[in-house]
Amino acid sequence: MNESLARPMRILIACDTFAPDVNGSAKFSTSLAAGLTKRGHEVHVVASALGRGKQGTHVEEHEGARFTVHRLRSIRYPGHDWLRFAEPWRARNNAASLLDALQPDVVHFQSHIILGRAFSFEAAKRGIRLVGTNHIMFENLMDHSLIPAPLQSGTVTQLWRDAGRIFERCDVVTTPTKRSARFLEQRTGIQRVHAVSCGINADDYTVSDARQRGTVTFVGRVTSEKNIDVLVRAFAKLPKDLAKRLEIVGTGDLIESLGKLAVELGIGDRVNLTGYVTNEELRAILTRSEVFGMPSTAELQSIATMEAMASGLPVVAADAMALPHLVYDNENGYLFTPGDVDDLATKLQRVLESSDAEYERMQRRSLALVSPHDIATTLSTFEAIYRGEDVEDPSTEVTFADSGETEGSTH
Repeated sequence: MNESLARPMRILIACDTFAPDVNGSAKFSTSLAAGLTKRGHEVHVVASALGRGKQGTHVEEHEGARFTVHRLRSIRYPGHDWLRFAEPWRARNNAASLLDALQPDVVHFQSHIILGRAFSFEAAKRGIRLVGTNHIMFENLMDHSLIPAPLQSGTVTQLWRDAGRIFERCDVVTTPTKRSARFLEQRTGIQRVHAVSCGINADDYTVSDARQRGTVTFVGRVTSEKNIDVLVRAFAKLPKDLAKRLEIVGTGDLIESLGKLAVELGIGDRVNLTGYVTNEELRAILTRSEVFGMPSTAELQSIATMEAMASGLPVVAADAMALPHLVYDNENGYLFTPGDVDDLATKLQRVLESSDAEYERMQRRSLALVSPHDIATTLSTFEAIYRGEDVEDPSTEVTFADSGETEGSTH
């Protein structure tokens, strides 16, 4: 490789949500910054301050790497229990000051809403290479908005048009899967969106030595767009001797209402809403689970599902958005009709009643299907994108020789 291409880069990552926030975008941004730092690059993250008086530039440690994080004065998003945004009226000035001081080789924004908008304008003005990644579906956000229901459809259309204008400034636009890339192209009108998996380090997860019977697990934000009530209702239909416990792992505004629903359905003593857990606790929960349930219909990838697969779990997921990129029906689990409680219950029961040999086959399939999503491939792809090299989207398709089925043939 040309020496100029191999040299370490100064990379600025701008994100509206970052650790310790718990969501897919924050998790990816954190892993990306840590991974690039470990590869010898100088990484600067720009993110919201965690509260008043906590803004400023600090060296922070995340995922075993130390890098610089610039925390900007922020405000809490109305009606949300933890989400904070950098003050929009200061964002352009902050972006200009940081770009002039740091002079990065590349700017990579993870959301175009606040900081991505500001940094895209200022980076383009200075001729700095600009990469944008989309993790957002505006359709998901309406439940958390103050916009009246009759106006939401038109609002979503306008928001996507606005997103398109910002992404058009980018040299390269990415999103985690082929399906989400097509979705972004259709909504915004931009072309040639690259599909680059968020990636995970599968070695961080442990497959149980013995089948852990009886626990169904969900991991993610406990909010309306995840459709967790569908999973709770489906769990209530399962025989008690098969479905002994439902673990709902994550924080969000629906913890109390889902707890009440579980009590109403007579399963309150078998449903555990954990709230926040550490990474170590999450991995332990996955290892001692038997099956993973993902009822969301709006996943642009689902890091949580990949974590479950890396833990050797069969998955029952909604046949919607990008989940069929991870769950091959009747291979590493099953797809169910979105919103259909009975279908979800049937598919969960099918896994729980499977023979040990069949269960082990699904485990092997999950491990095989998650292997192309290795974080090392993701990091190498973004390094090439940052340097302006032509890249091919990493393939995540897996063919099983004994079934003859591929990603395209199962859906």
